[in-house]
Amino acid sequence: MSFDPQSLTANWSFPTQIRFGVGRIAELPRALSSLNIARPLFVTDPGLADLPMVRDAIASCEDAGLPTILFAKIKPNPTGTNLEEGLAAYRDGKCDGVIAFGGGSGIDAAKAIAFMAGQTKSVWEFEDRGSNWKAADPDGIAPIVAIPTTAGTGTEVGRASVLVDESDHTKKIIFHPKMLPSIVISDPELTVGLPPKLTAATGMDALAHCLEAYCSPFFHPLAEGVSVEGMRLVKDFLPRATADGQDMEARCNMLIAASMGATAFQKGLGGIHALSHPVGALYDTHHGLTNAVFMPYVLAFNRAAIEEKLVRLSAWLGLERGDFGGFMDWVLALREQLGIPHKLSDIGVDDKQFDLIAAMAVVDPSAGGNPVPLDEAGCREMLEAAFEGRVDI
Repeated sequence: MSFDPQSLTANWSFPTQIRFGVGRIAELPRALSSLNIARPLFVTDPGLADLPMVRDAIASCEDAGLPTILFAKIKPNPTGTNLEEGLAAYRDGKCDGVIAFGGGSGIDAAKAIAFMAGQTKSVWEFEDRGSNWKAADPDGIAPIVAIPTTAGTGTEVGRASVLVDESDHTKKIIFHPKMLPSIVISDPELTVGLPPKLTAATGMDALAHCLEAYCSPFFHPLAEGVSVEGMRLVKDFLPRATADGQDMEARCNMLIAASMGATAFQKGLGGIHALSHPVGALYDTHHGLTNAVFMPYVLAFNRAAIEEKLVRLSAWLGLERGDFGGFMDWVLALREQLGIPHKLSDIGVDDKQFDLIAAMAVVDPSAGGNPVPLDEAGCREMLEAAFEGRVDI
């Protein structure tokens, strides 16, 4: 039976306004106008800036009488410097709103620019700790229209951005409720050109979000339910999207799964992200790929605390074996099928900074959601296992 793209077209208000479906990028000018954005800053990454889909999107805004400024100076792991340059472009262009277009790096940077547009304090004063976010001026936060082009981070439905603080080489999560984009245009057609390796890495990021949210010990049944369905979609559609980038049904469902992962992880994250953040900051590795590498080692470390939950999850996913070992086997087989490296050394990470990474991991905001409390010894144990390729922690 052939797939009808219109069967997966909808408007949702969960957790924000989402306009989902093939071809809905055409609604960008109307979305901007509905938010009273007359002069947007179009934020994307350098790899997308010259592609037809960016040129066409900007042209549609210009044709609608919305002069649009392009900013694309963003690293794969966005930095404070990228933020400052983006703010300068926003202010020089007399902009009044932000279009966040791209993958996790582009959208995270765009959200940070919109958040800081009217603030007077340093961005680092709003790190996601305690009630730091309350010090921000909510009236100084510019409206955002987010348009994802990868099915991974789901940051288009998130209330935070991750930036590298170059002063101490740490990734910091900047949070405020109004960083949640007002409108998301989720058009699966924009993800079709994503190469197989990036499709796999970003898809594994979506899986990591759902999996860590599901395993988190915090109480949030709504988010837990979302995480389970998100993992089912990844299981069914990530291999297809990676094998055939033109498979529109797979692209649609993976884009949904990515948004579900970011919606679910308000329940919590854990050791996968706590370890990936410092590794990404120190080695500039791809975030989704780093999460994928760490996944089985963190699962093994957490086994005693999550084994019962994974039995239920395995049954929901329809795995051949309904126990911890069956789930681990599925994760390892999926990584191999997608060409995900097995060890840290395979992504250019050496063992020379393990003490520093472990120290950074235990204070990462994601660490508190790990099912087993994290300390430096435990983090180093996982780092050594991931470096050597041992899943028998």
